[in-house]
Amino acid sequence: MPASPCGDWRRDWDSESDRQAGRGLKIQESETVKKQQVLFLCTGNYYRSRFAEELFNRLALPGAAGWQASSRALAENLVNRNVGPISPHTLDGLAARQIDVPFPRRFPRALQSYELDAAQHVVALNEREHRPMIAQRFPDWVNSIEYWAFEDVDIASPAEILPRLETAVRDLIERLMRQV
Repeated sequence: MPASPCGDWRRDWDSESDRQAGRGLKIQESETVKKQQVLFLCTGNYYRSRFAEELFNRLALPGAAGWQASSRALAENLVNRNVGPISPHTLDGLAARQIDVPFPRRFPRALQSYELDAAQHVVALNEREHRPMIAQRFPDWVNSIEYWAFEDVDIASPAEILPRLETAVRDLIERLMRQV
């Protein structure tokens, strides 16, 4: 049989350097890799939850490969009051950390109940603000969610919130990795 340009398909990795770089993983067609889901919630899915989602996914790549984050809005009616699909504060905060948000950038999405069911870990970004919203829309979930205390941009500046939020996301990744 002629050699494949992709290497020997019977090995798991093409080489040690590919394994360390996360390239070349070969999975049998019958196998599936299911990532566990972290779900970040905030009011509009425009600023805080999007920052947490993008940061988590970037930081989790090397060590928490079994986890992936997404984010959703608790507001039922996403009024078109935002400029663009994601907050400029979020983009600036991520850029300062050398994290690019790929194009096309998605617009905020409202939370659906099936997304709570699919998540293994759910975090609401501000308990004071979000617990009542969760109690109203998803009462069975109100005590199953981890609540943080990150105010929106109208109360606290991104310069204050984003570094603290980064620390909380890093701490969450460490906790999730200890559970494995």
